[in-house]
Amino acid sequence: MKGQKNLSRRERQIMDIIYELEEATAAQVLELLPAPPSYSAVRALLKVLEEKGHLTHKQDGPRYVFLPVLPREEAGQNALKHLMKTFFDNSTEEMMAALLGISEEEMSGKDYDRLSALIEKTRGEGR
Repeated sequence: MKGQKNLSRRERQIMDIIYELEEATAAQVLELLPAPPSYSAVRALLKVLEEKGHLTHKQDGPRYVFLPVLPREEAGQNALKHLMKTFFDNSTEEMMAALLGISEEEMSGKDYDRLSALIEKTRGEGR
């Protein structure tokens, strides 16, 4: 399966909706899209996403219900790897520093403690 980088803005919006709902019909996607195109355009985009390997579908009576191929966590990991490679020269340290810089004011002591524990756990696993 190809990564998120080959998705258009509209395709990413659709994937966000489907991940949020866990599964969705074309009508549900249409309802939640900002400045939505026509219903037939949404159906065409869902077909494209299925052809690209991002979605699958199941039949529910006369409707197709679309589901993501990858679990949300795995898709998130793939997106982070792409971001790290593209913007941070594959440096976990640089990426973490940027993330901490962005959210510094929003993080609680509990958040910092959890991150410290995750770092220590990862260090103990030899990663």
